[in-house]
Amino acid sequence: MSDQAPPRSGVDPKLLEILVCPATQGPLEYDAAAGELISRKAGLAYPIRDGIPIMLVSEARQLGGTP
Repeated sequence: MSDQAPPRSGVDPKLLEILVCPATQGPLEYDAAAGELISRKAGLAYPIRDGIPIMLVSEARQLGGTP
């Protein structure tokens, strides 16, 4: 048995510590409800598909209400 079970969905916390926004190199926040990684600085949401973050700006969604 392992001390930590892998996440069934979402992102491994250790992976989230090292991932950055490819557009800004800024930090990302995990939005479990939407299944996305959010870059507030870029105003983008990167999708997570089958537990794999898709870190391509071309696949990211624009966040609504960004300045």
